Amino acid sequence: MEKKKEDLTALRHSTEHVLMQAMEVLYPNILKAMGPATEDGFYFDFDLDEKISEDDFPKIEKEMEKIIKDNLSITKKEISFKEARGLFNKNPYKKEWLDEIEAKGEKPAIYETGEKFIDLCKGPHLKATGEIGAFKLLSVAGAYWHGNEKNKMLTRIYGTAFPTQKELKDYLNALEEAKKHDHRSIGKELNLFVFSDLIGKGLPMLTPNGTIIRRELETFILEEEKRWGYQHVITPSLAKTELYKKSGHYPYYKDTMYPEMKVDEEELILRPMTCPHHFMLYKSKPHSYKELPIRYAELASQFRYEKSGELSGLLRVRTFCLADAHIFATYDQAKEEIKRVLDLIDCVNSKLGLIKGKDYRYRLSLGDREDTKKYYKDDKAWDKAEEILRQVLIETKADFFEAPNEAAFYGPKIDVQMKKIGGKEETAFTVQYDFVMPKRFELIYIDKEGKDKELIVIHRSSIGAFERIMAFLLEKYAGALPVWLSPIQAKIIPISENQQEYAEKIAEGLNSVNIRTDLDHQNSTMQAKIRDAQINKIPYMIIIGDREKTAENISIRLRDGRNINNVKMEEFIEIASKIIKDKSSELWKN
Repeated sequence: MEKKKEDLTALRHSTEHVLMQAMEVLYPNILKAMGPATEDGFYFDFDLDEKISEDDFPKIEKEMEKIIKDNLSITKKEISFKEARGLFNKNPYKKEWLDEIEAKGEKPAIYETGEKFIDLCKGPHLKATGEIGAFKLLSVAGAYWHGNEKNKMLTRIYGTAFPTQKELKDYLNALEEAKKHDHRSIGKELNLFVFSDLIGKGLPMLTPNGTIIRRELETFILEEEKRWGYQHVITPSLAKTELYKKSGHYPYYKDTMYPEMKVDEEELILRPMTCPHHFMLYKSKPHSYKELPIRYAELASQFRYEKSGELSGLLRVRTFCLADAHIFATYDQAKEEIKRVLDLIDCVNSKLGLIKGKDYRYRLSLGDREDTKKYYKDDKAWDKAEEILRQVLIETKADFFEAPNEAAFYGPKIDVQMKKIGGKEETAFTVQYDFVMPKRFELIYIDKEGKDKELIVIHRSSIGAFERIMAFLLEKYAGALPVWLSPIQAKIIPISENQQEYAEKIAEGLNSVNIRTDLDHQNSTMQAKIRDAQINKIPYMIIIGDREKTAENISIRLRDGRNINNVKMEEFIEIASKIIKDKSSELWKN
């Protein structure tokens, strides 16, 4: 499996070089910046004055095909820094890479493709361009050099490559399917959230419909966490910079934190996380062993600077609301508390229709004992913490894998890896074992002997950031959310003006029992109204004609195309209300 992955990387890296060579032929004044092979293909950043669009892809691909057909050899050479700087003396991007290579104590290497093309690169590559199978250029975008908005905007071309045409075709089909599930498109189509350049990048605004989804999720998690023994608190969205210096977050997360604000004699900063606030809340009074574990939870607004090139709809934003919590426990309680957290996560996910092993799995993220710059130095504590998390995952028969060097600086963690359409995974939220902060903040409790004793902290989220979980759910359901989360649950569709009064009575009755209902007043045909409701993914379309008006009942068309005729209002309310209350993924129960 690993060999196959390495071969695919070499194939894509080589295709990327063919793209560069083709671009140099077509655009002689171009400057090559950088670009790697990726999990899904490759990309490369170019500095050129001419604007490139996807309309230019056919001629670029034609030039690439010619280079592949010529079966040019791809040869690696190690050269001196003097030679390398001579080769790339007119390219500031390559000169910068050379400085970085030299600073790392490494040697520069170049790859020659045929007799004309040379690029600074450490590989890996195929032996010749003729070994490249099937490829396709996918998109073009702007990208700042190093992702820094202060740098020049470059042109980034994305592509992919596979050993065979069939594999490429299957991937492109999967890509098209994924586009149908893209939460950014769905959010726009269903009018759930918008962005404004005047407000700023990565700062989403939820519309009334989007806010309904958010509020339903908030109410659900508040009630669920209370049922699981959490006490909800509210803490400020900013704090003195000194708080984050004490916690150690400031040096580790400084680049993703917003600048300090000088207010009176204090330096304040928008919080990137909530844990130090909860620590100070815990420290506000003494605690006995009899009180532990104490579970503080908060729907907490947090602020992190994400580079503009990394922003993506609701998945990656610059401000978000996290269903955050911190558990203060004794060392002996840690294992059971982590088990309870995973049980809570499974419970919450099941209500959202997310299936463990299919929609999500766990990643045990471990620390590197040698990397004392990134991780707190206490090998014994790391070993114990990692083993506890590992035991919990094994004992709970969780679907998990281990990943080195992915831990938090203060301890190992269990990441909830959410699977998107196409199988790609994103970290949704985490459960972290913290043995460092209790030392830094002197978090103690009074034990049975009346002595002060240090505790441990478990950081966790039950649902993650509301923005991110909304994105995952929109993509999983392609916008057709379960009834309890649907902004409009029922749409009343009168066939003509003759049924308007009866339709208004039905709408009033449903809204009075908290079934979110809208009456379609459009002056259009019934078919057009049904089509509009289907486009908006509304679960129940209630059709009112003369027959329904006379019999004082309703006919229902479900979102999935099923029709249920001659239903009494009381029966519909009973069935729909139970589906909503149970947070069922079903549309109808007979």
